[in-house]
Amino acid sequence: MKVAVVGATGMVGEVMLKVLAERNFPISDLLLVASEKSKGKTLMFKGEPHTVITLEEAVAESPDLAIFSAGGETSLQWAPRFAQAGTTVVDNSSAWRMDPAIKLVVPEINAHELTEKDKIIANPNCSTIQLVMVLAPLHKAYRMKRVVVSTYQSVSGTGVKAVRQMENEMEGTKGEMAYPYAIHRNALPHCDVFLDNGYTKEEMKLAKEPRKILGDDSFSVTATAVRIPTSGGHSEAVNVTFENDFDLNEVRKLLSETPGVVVQDNTDTNTYPMPLYAHDKDEVFVGRIRRDESLPNSLNMWIVADNLRKGAATNAIQIAEYLVSKNLLAGKVV
Repeated sequence: MKVAVVGATGMVGEVMLKVLAERNFPISDLLLVASEKSKGKTLMFKGEPHTVITLEEAVAESPDLAIFSAGGETSLQWAPRFAQAGTTVVDNSSAWRMDPAIKLVVPEINAHELTEKDKIIANPNCSTIQLVMVLAPLHKAYRMKRVVVSTYQSVSGTGVKAVRQMENEMEGTKGEMAYPYAIHRNALPHCDVFLDNGYTKEEMKLAKEPRKILGDDSFSVTATAVRIPTSGGHSEAVNVTFENDFDLNEVRKLLSETPGVVVQDNTDTNTYPMPLYAHDKDEVFVGRIRRDESLPNSLNMWIVADNLRKGAATNAIQIAEYLVSKNLLAGKVV
């Protein structure tokens, strides 16, 4: 199978290549794609060198699959061109997520909705993915009414420029700024751009995307997204109010039996999720599971995941694996 990784030179692209290799994804011909300025660069995959090509060159190759992580503008312009060439696109940007004609997929939850006709498939926001992985089984069991989420997001979610800013500040070195303020020894309640309603784009993604993924508008989500000085891994404090009451032991059992979710919840041994332990892992970790004593039928949780893996690269590749397993890629049997 001919596979293109678009945005191969970026942070997520680098992790995508790592995950493709780890999971032994079936590739006969790999196209590493980036902007014109990166053309000709050499990247390694499974010990073999690959030369970076342009989007124009990649489209001409008509790959079976293209996994995009090159920003919204690039996706809006190029994903349709790949699709017209018969390529199935899994896009990691925000460009197509809320388009009613495009499916927004977390494989453990709604991959079964995909068909051969879906030529562009949207990968959800990193913070959304880890949130819905935990919410989905609870919603099915108890029916959510309202979700309040506060995020603690790593600088890697912004990109390599932000990681460099934090490292420079830690070393006392002046350099290019990804944020309007210092991030070292600080917390910025500012993820993405501010909108007219006073929320950021990141907060509105968290408000809207879970309802589309779960195919249900009966519950509401409100969010505050905060950037913190960690180099990897997003954390979320989540409060959920349900229509029906729950038993805490049942909640823990339900989550522990959910594929892709790991319960780390023992206050006696100080066991709870942390970005430090989620690093380079594909699971979503949940702990600090406790009843909200201020409101009936309400639950508090702490959710952590590696934002570059399950929050981006791994989820996209899991979508691709599902397409392969169901022979949905250009009608080809692999």
